[in-house]
Amino acid sequence: MGPPLPRSLIAASESTSSPVTGVRPRMTANGKTVLLVEDNEDNRIVYSTILRHFGYSVSEALNGEEGISKARAERPDLILMDISIPVIDGWEATQVLKHDPLTRQIPIIALTAHALASDREKAMEVGCDGYLAKPCEPRAVVAEVQRFLGKGDGTPR
Repeated sequence: MGPPLPRSLIAASESTSSPVTGVRPRMTANGKTVLLVEDNEDNRIVYSTILRHFGYSVSEALNGEEGISKARAERPDLILMDISIPVIDGWEATQVLKHDPLTRQIPIIALTAHALASDREKAMEVGCDGYLAKPCEPRAVVAEVQRFLGKGDGTPR
């Protein structure tokens, strides 16, 4: 999984008050929400934990049908979409969301073990805005999310 997070990042996420402004530094809610559509529990834990650490709110769905439903109800700022998920696969779920006026503008990043060039092309054809091949270093997931949403601490991209 890579090296542990630096102590400075861990310390920065702890709730402390700033004596200058009276406002505590935030590595938590920044108003940006990521919907993680992933059926593998280990992947959900790893990716949601690091995204929360970097300041994003994370909502989770276990299959494509639930992902579509949550995307429509919650209108997240970005969707991380596993492709090999049950009920409705990530390809079809992405197409449904990109054809829906309520959700078409939400960036969708394909997160998949399908790592061939043709899979990347298919991801773009169905409407994905980004593509990450598994196994994927958690920090690479954060970097891709930041590319679309800016940093979780509220600073611009």
